[in-house]
Amino acid sequence: MITVIGLGVEKGDLTKRGEAALLQAVKSGRPILVRTANTRSYQTILEMNMKHECLDCVYESSRNFATLAKNLARAVAERGDDAVYLVDGAATEDNSVKALLKRMRGKLEIIDGVSKTTALVRAAGFVGCSYTAVSAYELAEKAQAGNLNLPLIVYDLDDRGFAGDVKLLLGDLFGEETAVKYLSGDKAKKIYLYELDRQKTYDYTTAVAIEEVELLQKQRFTMEDLKEIVHRLRAPNGCPWDRVQTNDSIKMSAVEEAYELVDAIDQDDDEKIMEEAGDLALQVIFHAVMKEEMGAFNLTDILTGVCQKLISRHTHVFGDDKATDGASALSVWEKNKMTEKNQVTFADSVNDVPHCFPAAMRAQKVGKRASKGGMDFATAEDAAEHLKGELAEFFEAVASGNHEEAEKEIGDVLFAAVNVGRKAGCDCEKALKESTDRFAARFTQAEALALAEGKVVTELSPEEWDGYYRKAKQALK
Repeated sequence: MITVIGLGVEKGDLTKRGEAALLQAVKSGRPILVRTANTRSYQTILEMNMKHECLDCVYESSRNFATLAKNLARAVAERGDDAVYLVDGAATEDNSVKALLKRMRGKLEIIDGVSKTTALVRAAGFVGCSYTAVSAYELAEKAQAGNLNLPLIVYDLDDRGFAGDVKLLLGDLFGEETAVKYLSGDKAKKIYLYELDRQKTYDYTTAVAIEEVELLQKQRFTMEDLKEIVHRLRAPNGCPWDRVQTNDSIKMSAVEEAYELVDAIDQDDDEKIMEEAGDLALQVIFHAVMKEEMGAFNLTDILTGVCQKLISRHTHVFGDDKATDGASALSVWEKNKMTEKNQVTFADSVNDVPHCFPAAMRAQKVGKRASKGGMDFATAEDAAEHLKGELAEFFEAVASGNHEEAEKEIGDVLFAAVNVGRKAGCDCEKALKESTDRFAARFTQAEALALAEGKVVTELSPEEWDGYYRKAKQALK
């Protein structure tokens, strides 16, 4: 069985158990491998005057830091099961040891040593408080998992280019102008995060430490920060307006913010999209905080629910169902959705469409869900024939002078028109919105043309308006 021994940080840090195991290995003639000679703890090995091999050549032959740990693990494993592998710091912190554990399926004897983060914690001034310490090699993985909290120490910054990558990642999380401590050897100095890759020295002792930042001093914020701000606004000494709001009093704000986001997307304005998406996120947090105050649910419950829904409805991704295109993927989604909502009939699904949707959007969704149960037109042309019938009924109602009946029949006309668009594969809500926008732009242009010719627009005949409108339409193509 391969034995891994942590040498600690300084000369003389080797534990008595580690020393005994190492001497026994020498006596038995086992091959002794040292991860690198470029550490202060390596002096212990030199003073013990034992035969060993340093693996610094693996560093030189590795293409990048992602493959270094795997290459070191392979080099150790290839020496055989009787190899002894020496690493600086605590063996359990070393990435090459973690890679070796995976390769050997856990069949290792590990004798830990003094953690190299201990000295870094003292230098950073984090003694006595909770902190997160992570190797730079694992930083991206930890960040992706959301496991980077302040105070934070990132060690193993042994390369300037690597430090640049770390700077970019931490800058995105905490802000590039955040004050940090650059630690290297026995030295510690305050710099800004954007200066992390501009220092003179990068070796196995180099690290960066970031202290906890007060909410109002932060440059970058998270969902939890937004929640904390809303809590403060709702507190007794917070904002008088925010304090008195209820889920019902602000419910329409979510609708308004959603439409403003759509408008920003239509304008293809990234800055506005970012702003409006933030405003919509605020509505979600606001509702979550108010429900948390009532003891109903909290933000974690919301996020848990949506994550569970995404997993359970995408069984073609996370389960055994198959989907080869967008249509089959939506079919799987709808099937799983009906199961989750205990919708036994297709009518249950139809009646589940929110009544507060815009009329065209709701009509299209109701028609689509009814089609899942088999009630639908075969083609868009068939739907158009039905539309003609509805128009005839509408004009009959108008001719009768029955306003109430005419209004009902025009509703049927609009619903039938939506069915025509739906069968043709159109998004009718989007289509109507864009058509209204086009009309407004053409009308504006037509009126401008008429005014430029000295016309009084309220005195124009239908034929004259039509002429100006056609000109405007042509000009705006």
